[in-house]
Amino acid sequence: MTQPASLSADQPTRQDAPQDARLRARTLSVAYAQASILSDLTLDIPDGEITVIVGPNACGKSTLLRSLARLQRLSGGQVLLDGKSIHHQRSRGVAQRLAILPQSPTAPEGLTVHDLVSRGRTPHQSALQQWSRQDARAVEQALERTGMAPLAQRSLEALSGGQRQRAWIAMALAQETDILLLDEPTTYLDLPHQIELLTLVQSLNQDSGQTVAMVLHDINLAARFASHMIALRSGEVFAKGRPEQVVTRENMAEVFGLKCQIISDPVHATPHVIPE
Repeated sequence: MTQPASLSADQPTRQDAPQDARLRARTLSVAYAQASILSDLTLDIPDGEITVIVGPNACGKSTLLRSLARLQRLSGGQVLLDGKSIHHQRSRGVAQRLAILPQSPTAPEGLTVHDLVSRGRTPHQSALQQWSRQDARAVEQALERTGMAPLAQRSLEALSGGQRQRAWIAMALAQETDILLLDEPTTYLDLPHQIELLTLVQSLNQDSGQTVAMVLHDINLAARFASHMIALRSGEVFAKGRPEQVVTRENMAEVFGLKCQIISDPVHATPHVIPE
């Protein structure tokens, strides 16, 4: 059997993240009804980069993202945010530094885009200060950056799938955090809208240096937009590093059971998977 590229002693590897990475998982484990989902998983999310988590169905990708956002109860290990256990920090303080957009989010019927985006300001408000000029500015900027300002008064039900996803991302941006977690943000979108949304995320990362970690199913899109990739298999980290280190014939065979050829994308010079 071919040895996985990430585990070979001869394979050049990139350091998981700088020593001062703000978001880390250490020996993290999650189990449901004694069935292991994540097992002894250790990784860092590199600051200021786009990390994409990939892997086959039911390998623990969404569970990992939820664990990083402390939405998932752990069976063992810990998640560290700024060097401290995220589970021992106040919810409001965490929400001021880390935002998560879950898979297929829902909102009350009749909510407008502006109403939704305004909810991103909740962590910055208190009993003494419900709304401020800073809140209004953050909402306005989030709407502008996502191109949703002209649709601010439209109800979510009246939006297309791509517009709705942009509205949810605008809400996360209004939260003004340094770290953004996205769980399969391109679900149910056609290819043009997937490209549009991922280009938006890439622009936000490049413009503000926001750290992004997201789950994607499409390996080619992951390789195109990621600067760092993590491949999971059976609840464990199988490979991690730059896209060209993770997206290899050997890894695709071991992780997905896929025989393929890897070529260089003629436009973006990123790894591109061609199934055999």
